[in-house]
Amino acid sequence: MDLSIVISLLNEEESLPELYEWIVKVCNEHNLSFEIIMIDDGSSDNSWKIIESLSDKDKRVKGIRFRRNYGKSAAIYEGFAAAKGDVVITMDADLQDNPEEIPELYKMIMEDGYDMVSGWKKKRFDPVLSKNLPSKLFNFTARKVSGLKLHDFNCGLKAYKNKVVKSIEVYGEMHRYIPILVKQAGFNNIGEKVVKHRERKYGKSKFGMERFINGFLDLLSITFITRFAKRPMHFFGTIGSFSFFIGFLILIYLSVAKVFFNRYAMTQRPLFFLGLLAVIFGTQLFLTGLLADLVSRTSQERNKYQIDETVNLD
Repeated sequence: MDLSIVISLLNEEESLPELYEWIVKVCNEHNLSFEIIMIDDGSSDNSWKIIESLSDKDKRVKGIRFRRNYGKSAAIYEGFAAAKGDVVITMDADLQDNPEEIPELYKMIMEDGYDMVSGWKKKRFDPVLSKNLPSKLFNFTARKVSGLKLHDFNCGLKAYKNKVVKSIEVYGEMHRYIPILVKQAGFNNIGEKVVKHRERKYGKSKFGMERFINGFLDLLSITFITRFAKRPMHFFGTIGSFSFFIGFLILIYLSVAKVFFNRYAMTQRPLFFLGLLAVIFGTQLFLTGLLADLVSRTSQERNKYQIDETVNLD
């Protein structure tokens, strides 16, 4: 199979039939064999009924339905797990991503040798203050943190080699930073393609203002994970050892001043409590690093989601 097209969605009943017809038209015109995997992230409208109807008509349409809303990252994770195509393409269900980009994305993976190609919505049709400016800020920060020279980390339209999606773990709100996860997994041939962005035709955006806070916190999280996930002691231990050393020097200084020069009582000086606090803080950080090393990356339940129904999946 040439393509697996992974589509995460929440309450997109109006756009699904049109999106399906458009994808089929493009893939047939370019003789691409494909499957469409639609993940319903707990929709409260008729999205799942439409997915079932499409799958009855066309067995290439496959569906996964979450019992409740888990978020876009969870939907993408399950879609990646189910994907069988040589190239996996993700896109949003709101018709803002253009299926006409699919053949060129496929070519960049299969012929140009990219491990991943990220879309760049160079011209956006989103509100400037609520979406465009925050997006530019996040992309700037992500570039500085990761070293990846991408303009749009959060574009929903991306293409991957199949082995890439099987090698990464998308959770929390990490769908915003998938290129960083791909790089961390050892796939360094990451490209970018300018893609057409379309105005939303139906419904409204499902992401509120909380995405800014979540995005920032997840950027901090992924920064720590990419640098210290396998060696948390290097992070906590370094800071803890420095703090302990500073506190130890303070206490030694106060002890020498008291014993040899008979100066003020140690416990009457604020410096004593600062030194004691630094020693305790350093010890706690050191122990935190040790415990983090023991439990690092051992959770078996991180990506377990309650799936209510599936269609056309083995």
